[in-house]
Amino acid sequence: MSYVDGFIVAVPKANIEAYKEFSTFAGSIWKEYGALDYVECVGDDVPYGELTSFPRAVQAKEDEVVVFSWIVYGSRQERDDINAKVMADPRLKGDQWQMPFDGKRMIYGGFEMMLKL
Repeated sequence: MSYVDGFIVAVPKANIEAYKEFSTFAGSIWKEYGALDYVECVGDDVPYGELTSFPRAVQAKEDEVVVFSWIVYGSRQERDDINAKVMADPRLKGDQWQMPFDGKRMIYGGFEMMLKL
């Protein structure tokens, strides 16, 4: 079964368009190297929970929105190979592609797909 990298970030509302531009460019590189799918979703109904929630997890502020994203690969090995190529790609280096969010509050991880209906 496929392998998935998942991400949750808090993006300043004022930076949503810059984030979309960054993600569109970065996503095209992931796809070029073999990612099967690259998805970015902006929070629409993401309540601030009393104990846990997406906003709490990334310490979202009033002027930020939660973005939930994932990248799908054929396998863990493909993911590792693709990510190594993406991280070494010179097109993602330089000042023009500074992340439009606080990367220290990003949550991410790799997951083996267990079920797909």
